[in-house]
Amino acid sequence: MAMKYRFLFVSFCMLLAISGFAQKQYSLSSPDGKLKVTIGDGEALTWSIQHEETVVLQPSAIALNAINAKNNKKVGVWEGQVKVTNVARKSVNSSFATPFYKKAEVKDVYNQLSLTLKGGFVLEFRAYDEGAAYRIVSRQSKPYLVMNETVEFNFAGDYKAFVPYVNDNRSGERYCYSFESYYDEAPLSAMFADSLAITPLLVDLGNGKKATLMEAGLENYPGMFLKKGEGNALVAEFAPVPLAEVIGGHAELNLIPTERAGYIAEINQPRRSFPWRVVLVTTSDLQLADNDMAQRLAPACKIADTSWIKPGKVAWDWWNTCNLTGVDFKSGMNTPTYKAYIDFAAQYNLEYIIIDEGWSGKESLLEGLNPNIDLKEIIAHANAKGVGVILWASWRNSIKHLEASFKHYAEMGVKGFKVDFFDRDDQPLIASVEQIAECAVRNKLLLDLHGLKPYGIQRAYPNIVNFEGVKGLENAKWEPIVNGVPLHDFPRYDVTAPYLRQLVGPMDYTPGATKNATRGNFRAINDQPMSQGTRVHQMAMYTLFEAPLQMLADSPSYYQKEPEYTAFIAQVPTIFNETIALNGEIGEHIAIARRKGSTWYVAAMTNWTSRQYAIDFSFLGEGNYQAEIFVDGVNADKDATDYHRQVKTITKKDKLSFYMAPGGGWTAILKLAD
Repeated sequence: MAMKYRFLFVSFCMLLAISGFAQKQYSLSSPDGKLKVTIGDGEALTWSIQHEETVVLQPSAIALNAINAKNNKKVGVWEGQVKVTNVARKSVNSSFATPFYKKAEVKDVYNQLSLTLKGGFVLEFRAYDEGAAYRIVSRQSKPYLVMNETVEFNFAGDYKAFVPYVNDNRSGERYCYSFESYYDEAPLSAMFADSLAITPLLVDLGNGKKATLMEAGLENYPGMFLKKGEGNALVAEFAPVPLAEVIGGHAELNLIPTERAGYIAEINQPRRSFPWRVVLVTTSDLQLADNDMAQRLAPACKIADTSWIKPGKVAWDWWNTCNLTGVDFKSGMNTPTYKAYIDFAAQYNLEYIIIDEGWSGKESLLEGLNPNIDLKEIIAHANAKGVGVILWASWRNSIKHLEASFKHYAEMGVKGFKVDFFDRDDQPLIASVEQIAECAVRNKLLLDLHGLKPYGIQRAYPNIVNFEGVKGLENAKWEPIVNGVPLHDFPRYDVTAPYLRQLVGPMDYTPGATKNATRGNFRAINDQPMSQGTRVHQMAMYTLFEAPLQMLADSPSYYQKEPEYTAFIAQVPTIFNETIALNGEIGEHIAIARRKGSTWYVAAMTNWTSRQYAIDFSFLGEGNYQAEIFVDGVNADKDATDYHRQVKTITKKDKLSFYMAPGGGWTAILKLAD
């Protein structure tokens, strides 16, 4: 009898041991109940996503490999058995003001599941109607090193993807890159195994449903690259912390790491949050064209007084190489040229001009300045005309004497800096961006950041009014011609970026070309650049492309010869009270309406495919609206500068049909009649 009980006791203990290692599952659903997130906590942490009957993500690994910086002991429990010690849930239905955005208010409605793990970490999962996200929250008490973070997106099929590959690496360094990519459209299986990609990256699940991968809420941590994993999976890769740097890159404007550590982040504030890993799940491309997920998951505004932040338009010098005609001085980087830009800006009520690369010293913002540019005279002239002056600076020169430089130029009357050639997003660089933003706040300076993509800091510091990280109009200056046509399809990119790149924040595309070309007529001419697509295609960008600081890229002299064009683009606001995505398909076409006060701004664009199109104005309020409309001219397929201006009365009952030429557009301003 004793043997029998002993056998039963041993069997029972074995059963307990086995069951102890069995995977537990936790589930979370979106407010509308259509999206479900499942988390497993067995020998590894995984998450999976299902939307209605569609498997969006198969179980995908989540892990953090961290060690104590002093004794190399593991921090937390992230390998082998994972133990959940507490489970908490909450539902949120709130909103917050967004005064420097495409709408005045963002709704934030989600369900959240928080899993406390043995070892001092919490995993927070959120389910929204249009996607899911998770982040790691650290509750450690001592500093540690993050050796790596495992982020996996394991898809159920070999789906077509829009992949923005990393290319044109600075000095050949794997992680030094300007975050500007065209989109390769191919199945997941065809991805280049040795190549990195940036986010957002879109995976087409079929039947109109898409999964878009992105990150949000990045603070003092490296940005996330993606690469091909096993099967149909995508996995993250992060730039390790640099240990040594040299001057290099384009025109020796970069700091290039020559040695990197074996870890990706030093965590000296151990009680903190890590970035959100996000999967948007959309059933219509319009949900991508008007999406607020990046705002929702970004840190809240850290500036108490934002009254001095003034978005607006800019007369820009670099793209048009300071070309002025009909003046009595030699145009270039000199005082008379910038006074002429200021006069033009004042004439069209543009808020700013930019003095781009060439005004400062090669290695300093305070020494070796261009003797042909008298900043005090230029700023005095600008003040008299009610125009602000923004200065260009490289990142590596900006951080040399940050406090002294920003204070000096702010006291002189400069309104902001365009900081360029970051071209990295490892932890030290991301930390430096916040330092630059804080210094700019102290000196009431705007920032336009180039060589960097938005990642949430623009909500925390709304004085950051724009980012580049986009294949913008500058690329027309050096676009290769292959077999008589441009190598890259700009109009297709123009109707792709609003669905993908624009998901994470504003983009300094720098539109406004006056020399517009058909596909066959386009040529790259650095000092007399042109655009692909029609004149109205360029005009439509001012409504379609989000940019609180928006450029007029061409020469004031050329704009003066095109008063209808110039007057129209000059009056489109850069921030709005309301946005409505009207129509569109990624890579094909797009139509958006935005409201500022009682006035509506509406625009549409197409790729190289001509289209008969229609806008339904049922979104309008009551009453009659006086509409100023620009459409492609009947000969725009031969001469891309051809357009036609119309003035009509429009009501909410109207539906207007029109034709868009290849690479064409349509745009209108609708003002409520008295």
